[in-house]
Amino acid sequence: MNRVRHLLRGPRPEAAPLLVGRACALVGVLDIAAGVFPRFRHSRMHAIAEVLPGALGPFAAALSLSTGVLLLLLAHGLKRGKRRAWRAAVALLPAGAVAQFTYRHSIVGVLISLALLAPLLRHRDQFDALPDPRSRWRALANFVLMSAGSLLLGLLIVSVHTERMVGDPSLADRITHVLYGLFGFEGPVDYQGNTSWTVAFSLGALGLLTAVTTIYLAFRPEHPAAHLTGEDEAKLRALLERHGGRDSLGHFALRRDKAVVFSPSGKAAVTYRVVSGVMLASGDPIGDVEAWPGAIERFMDEARAHSWTPAVMGCSETGGEVWTRETGLDALELGDEAVVDVADFSLAGRAMRNVRQMVKRIERAGYETRVRRVRDLSDAELERIRRAADDWRGTDTERGFSMALGRVGDPADGDCLIATAHKQDDHPGAYGDLKAILHFVPWGTDGASLDLMRRDRSADPGMNELLIVAALQAAPRFGIARVSLNFAMFRSALARGEKIGAGPVLRVWRGLLVFLSRWFQIESLYKFNAKFQPRWEPRFVVYRASGDLPRIGFAAMQAEGFVNLALPLPRFLHRRRPAGRRPCAHGTTTERSVRAA
Repeated sequence: MNRVRHLLRGPRPEAAPLLVGRACALVGVLDIAAGVFPRFRHSRMHAIAEVLPGALGPFAAALSLSTGVLLLLLAHGLKRGKRRAWRAAVALLPAGAVAQFTYRHSIVGVLISLALLAPLLRHRDQFDALPDPRSRWRALANFVLMSAGSLLLGLLIVSVHTERMVGDPSLADRITHVLYGLFGFEGPVDYQGNTSWTVAFSLGALGLLTAVTTIYLAFRPEHPAAHLTGEDEAKLRALLERHGGRDSLGHFALRRDKAVVFSPSGKAAVTYRVVSGVMLASGDPIGDVEAWPGAIERFMDEARAHSWTPAVMGCSETGGEVWTRETGLDALELGDEAVVDVADFSLAGRAMRNVRQMVKRIERAGYETRVRRVRDLSDAELERIRRAADDWRGTDTERGFSMALGRVGDPADGDCLIATAHKQDDHPGAYGDLKAILHFVPWGTDGASLDLMRRDRSADPGMNELLIVAALQAAPRFGIARVSLNFAMFRSALARGEKIGAGPVLRVWRGLLVFLSRWFQIESLYKFNAKFQPRWEPRFVVYRASGDLPRIGFAAMQAEGFVNLALPLPRFLHRRRPAGRRPCAHGTTTERSVRAA
C-alpha cells in the first residue's frame, strides 16, 4: 500500500527536473520516429485518415518531426530546471500529441506526451532557473550541428519509404534530394501518392527549423557574460589591501572576465566565471575569514538561481574547510603550489647545482636581468613588453584562469613586478635586446605570485630559470619575503609514485599522469618547480558530487584555455555594444526577480 501511495505521489519535487528532462528526451525520440517512419497502414485508427484533408497527413509528419527535434534540444534545459525550457516544452507536448494522432493515429504516443505534461504542470515551481550567459558564436555552432543532423535525418526520411519509391535512386541522388528538400525544392527522387508530399514537408521542416533556430540565436537579445565592473574592482582592491596576504591567488580575483558576489557585510567576496554551466570559483574567498560564509552563501544562491554546477578550483586547506562546512560540498586534493621563502633561498649546495650552472652559463653568454615594479617602467617600455608577451605566446588562446591575471602593464597594477632578460648583440630582434619576461602579481604586502612566463623562442634555453633566480635575489629590495611559483597538479602522486616501494595502483596512476604530460605539462611543471627547493602548499577542488567531476574538469580546461570551443563569428553576427555599463547575468537578487517577472 505504501508503495502504491509513493507511486501515486510521483517523484520528489527536487528530482522532477532531472526525471522530466529524461522523459522529454524519450518523447522527442518517439516524435521523431513517428514523423520519420511510414505510418501503419493496418492501424485500427486508419479510418480517421479517410476523412482528413489530403495535406494534413504530410503536415502532421513534419510537425511531429519538428516537435521531436525541439524536445531533444530542450531536454538538457529541463534537467537544469530552466524556466524558458519549461515554457517551450508545455507548448510543444500537445502539438506533438496532435501530430502523432493525425499522422500515425497512435493513441499510445498521445498518452505518453500528455502523461509527461502532467508532472511538468504539477512541478512548475521547480523550473525557475534563470538563463545562462550567452554569446553569438552559439548561433554558428547551432547552424553547423543542426545542418549535419538535418542531413543525416533527411537521408533516413528519404530512404525509409522504399515501398513507395519510384525506381532505385543512388546514394548521390538521395543526398541531392535531401539538400534540395532542406531548401524547399523538389529533388531527383520520386514517390507514389502522398509520400512525395510527406517527404517534402519533412525535409522542408528540418531546413526551416535549422534556419529559425540559428536566426533566433544570432539575433535574440544578448544576455552577456558577467564581467568585473570598475566599482567591483575597487571594492576587491580594498579587500586585498587588508586581507591580500592570506592567499597567493587573491590578486587573480581582479581578472576582468570574472564576476563577483559580496557578502551582505561587504567584507568578503567570491569571484567566478560560468563555463559550460559550471559556476567556477578559483582560490579562496577574498576578505575577512569571518565574513566568508556570507559570500559563499551568496555564491550558492546564484548557482541555484541559474541551476549552475558550483565548483571551486585551487582553494587552500583553510578555504576548503570553510567551503565544505558551509555548503556540504566535498573537497579533493588537486595538487600543490610551490612557495619559495626568500630568506632560505640560495644557489649554494648540491641540490641547486643544476640551476646554478645553468644561470652561470647564460650569464656568460651575455644576458643580463632587470627586476622592476610596473609603475617604474616607461610607457614605451611597457608597450614593448606587452607586444612581446603577446607575440611570444605559444598558442592562439590566452591560457590561464586560476593563476593568471590576463593582462600585463595595466596602470592599476603598479605594484606588480616585471623581470626581464636582455642580451646586447649586433643583431637585435623585433623587440630590441628583450629576450624573456616574467610577471609577478602582489601577494599581500610582502609576497609575490608568478603570473606569466614568456620568452623569445630564439633565446638560449634557461631563460625562465635565470629570471626566477633574478627575481628571488632582488626580492628583499622590494620587501618581498615569499614568492609563489607555478601550481603542480597531482604533485604528490608524481613524487610518491617514483619512490621505491610505491604500490602498483600508485605506479599506474603516475604512469597515466606522465602520459598526459605530453599535452598538459603535468610532470614538467612539477620538475621545474622542484628545482628551486620550494615548500609545497596543497590546493583543493571543491565539488558537489563525484558525478560532476568530469564536467568540472572539462569546464576548468576551457577556463584555463586548454580547450577552446569558441568559433569565429561572421562579421554580421557581431553587434556594436553601446558605451556604459550593461546588465549582466549575475545581477543582484532584486534584479533577478525583475527579469524573471
